[in-house]
Amino acid sequence: MDYGGKRVLNGVNLEVSKGQIIGYIGPNGAGKSTTVKIMLGLIDSYQGEVEIFGQDIASGDPSYKQKIGYVPENAEAYDNLTASEYLVFTAELYGMGRGYAEEKAAKLLREFDLEDVMHTRLSSFSKGMKQKVLIISSVLHDPDLLFWDEPLSGLDASSMMVIQEILAQLAAQGKTIFYSSHIMDLVEKISNRIVLLVKGEIVADGSFEELQEMSEEGSLAEIFNQLTGFTEHRSKAEQFVAIVQEGQDYA
Repeated sequence: MDYGGKRVLNGVNLEVSKGQIIGYIGPNGAGKSTTVKIMLGLIDSYQGEVEIFGQDIASGDPSYKQKIGYVPENAEAYDNLTASEYLVFTAELYGMGRGYAEEKAAKLLREFDLEDVMHTRLSSFSKGMKQKVLIISSVLHDPDLLFWDEPLSGLDASSMMVIQEILAQLAAQGKTIFYSSHIMDLVEKISNRIVLLVKGEIVADGSFEELQEMSEEGSLAEIFNQLTGFTEHRSKAEQFVAIVQEGQDYA
C-alpha cells in the first residue's frame, strides 16, 4: 500500500482463525496501525483483498463492523460525557437498545470498580480509569473480533492481570484478538501467535516457541531486537548516560 507517496505495506498476507490472540508488533512506523485501519474500513485506498467474516470489505457493506471492537492507541473520549453516557452512546452506534446498554454498561463498570463514578464526567478520570471505560466500550456489544492497540496503557498491575485473563477467556470462546503493544513480555505471555512487521513487511509469524527457534534468542524482546536489526540499545544507553554525566562549569 502507498500512503502519501510512500510504500507503507508490502505484501502483507495474513490468514486468521477464530480464537487466536495475535500479538501484532513492530517498530514505530512499521505499518501496524495502517493495517488495522484498513481492516476497520478507515482507509480504502489500498491494493489487494481484505476479507473479514468471509466478506470483502471493499464491497461497500459496512455491516461487518458491528462485530468488531476497537481500542486505538490514542483514543479520544468525549470528556464532557459521564462514563455511563459514553458507553451508552457507543453501544447505540452498534445498534444496541438504550435500556439494555445502560444495564450492561453498569454491570461492566462495577466489575472494573468504577460503579461509584459511572455518572461522573470522563474529564475527571485518571488515564487508567479512562482506559477501562474504553476497553468496556470495545466489548460492550459482544464483538467477534477485537483490535486492541496498547490497551493496558495507564493500568495498574492488578488491572493488567484481570485484562490478560479476560483476553484468554474471550479467545477460549472463539473471539479473535489483535493485540498490539511495545511491552514485549506482555505480548509474549498472552499471545498464541506473534506477527512481527518491519518496514511494512512481515518478517516473522508464528508462536513464541517458533520465533525462538528461528532466532535462537530467549525473550521476545531479544527476538524483536534481532529480527528488526536493532542491536545498539546498550551503546545508545551508554552514550546517553555519558552525556548526562558530562561536567559543567556553573561559574
